[in-house]
Amino acid sequence: MRDLLPTMTRSALAGFVLTLTAMAGIHLHAQAIASHDSNAPVDFGADRIELQDRQDRVVLSGNVRFDQAGLTLTAARTLVNYTNTNKLQIQRIMATGGVTVTRGNERASGDVAVYDFNRRIITMSGNVHLKRGSDTLNGGRLVIDLRSGVSSVDGSASGSSAVAGSTTNSSNGRVTGTFSVPQQN
Repeated sequence: MRDLLPTMTRSALAGFVLTLTAMAGIHLHAQAIASHDSNAPVDFGADRIELQDRQDRVVLSGNVRFDQAGLTLTAARTLVNYTNTNKLQIQRIMATGGVTVTRGNERASGDVAVYDFNRRIITMSGNVHLKRGSDTLNGGRLVIDLRSGVSSVDGSASGSSAVAGSTTNSSNGRVTGTFSVPQQN
């Protein structure tokens, strides 16, 4: 690093540091979502609900909405897998069709999302967009670990945590975004 510094101008180095600082702020986009109580009860609503008892699943369609401790998930359709051993427990929610997850002033959207209740991980894929204020972040896949509070965005929707049936993102396999730079006096 020391050998590189003489070749960089002060303004380029300052710009690089400012960019890294701003990118760290954008990475915090998913932090409000990640900091919610994933053990809280889940409220839901939809235009239609179909119970598939033998498969231990419920299909919700039409204006689907899930609320959990200030976290809201909306979609056109969801498939909820559960176990029913003395007590009904949600295992996984797979949402498709205009999926949006919001908490506070933060919004994440994509084509498909999976909320794995056992692992406490939300994975969104296909045209993923994060927004907080005027800051944006776009990619192919977003993974939010609710236990650790760590989130990551990949340029493409493929990978070990990819969601089946997702489409590619509009940023050609790259993570892109826009962030506000604090004005200096």
